[in-house]
Amino acid sequence: MSKFILSEINIYPIKSLGGIRLEKAQLEEKGLQYDRRWMLVDAEGIFITQRKHFELAKLQVNIGDGKLTVSHKTLPEQNISFSLDEDTGEQLSVVIWNDTVTALEVNKTVSDWFSNFLKFKVRLVKMPLTEKRLVDRDYASNDEVVSFADGYPCLLIGQSSLNGLNEKLADPIRMDRFRPNFVFTGGEPHVEDSFKTFHLGEVSFSAVKPCARCVLITIDQQTGEKGQEPLRTLASYRTVGKKIMFGQNLLHHHLGTIKVGDELKVKDWKGNN
Repeated sequence: MSKFILSEINIYPIKSLGGIRLEKAQLEEKGLQYDRRWMLVDAEGIFITQRKHFELAKLQVNIGDGKLTVSHKTLPEQNISFSLDEDTGEQLSVVIWNDTVTALEVNKTVSDWFSNFLKFKVRLVKMPLTEKRLVDRDYASNDEVVSFADGYPCLLIGQSSLNGLNEKLADPIRMDRFRPNFVFTGGEPHVEDSFKTFHLGEVSFSAVKPCARCVLITIDQQTGEKGQEPLRTLASYRTVGKKIMFGQNLLHHHLGTIKVGDELKVKDWKGNN
């Protein structure tokens, strides 16, 4: 059996904006450090994503010198920066899926910048360190918590799974459509579906639930343009119970450092006793 080697680590500091590729990362209680710790909300406090606002794909995020910078991918002169620890101190009640959580607005200037970009009133909020948003209890094992990610702290996809999909597409796509935290090489397409527990670096994980995909994967992450693929093709061979599955949602059982090049060592396989 071929080895599984970690080939990518990605974080998405602001939900639904461009990701950052890392060589190593710290896994914290809510997931990878800085991953989905910020989120845009509308005037009612409801979360905003690319599912409705495709143009968010055009915004790239970078972190350096204690600051987070957002810039337009094709118009880099359109940008704004703020300190990683900046917030107004005002607590807001915000809604993400079925959860209502407490958040803090970064500052009015940043919110106005995003409002001008989207052409309607929004706020950029951050999740306080003290906020505990619980993972779905049907899949949690120890009251695990999550950031502003859709439901789970981390997402894993095998490079072979994307390669297998691209063989079926007229125009190959990039892995960034699926917004994984971890990508690994080795194995057959969708071998990750069989992982039950495994180690990466210092950290042990459980693969608890296949990731159901939505319209977001039809958005080109470089241009913000929407098409029919790859959702249409995936529906022909990755539909389970009327949902299209690609990748595995993870829970982690330790904190620690993970590096590109780490071997993914499977401890238990699904279906084995």
